[in-house]
Amino acid sequence: MDIFQSPLMSLPGITPEEYSYLQQATTGLTEEQLRNFLMVYSSKRKNPSDMLIFCLIGLFAVPGLQRFIIGQIGMGILYLLTAGLCFIGSIIDVVNHKTLAFEHNQKMVFESLQMVRMGGGFQQAGKF
Repeated sequence: MDIFQSPLMSLPGITPEEYSYLQQATTGLTEEQLRNFLMVYSSKRKNPSDMLIFCLIGLFAVPGLQRFIIGQIGMGILYLLTAGLCFIGSIIDVVNHKTLAFEHNQKMVFESLQMVRMGGGFQQAGKF
């Protein structure tokens, strides 16, 4: 399948590393499972450019916001109480925003694959 025809390319802000990881992770899924996976995964993933915005807000307004957003509640509280570890941690997060997003997205790939392989996917997660 051509890279530009892949349904994985429909994800906003997808990086080559994320695309490669997703391609390996979704090998062996049926077309319906892939469609369900994409629905579940796209609702959980963080776009790297959105993560940059969260990190900048975390640097200038609400220390630790980026950590709360990606589910690292303990680190978020630590950043909040220490002003982003005296701004150093927040500055590092701004520089490494793509890595933060990628690591979070890797966890979400695993969770989404578990849901899809257990037969649930988006259909059992909640019907509107």
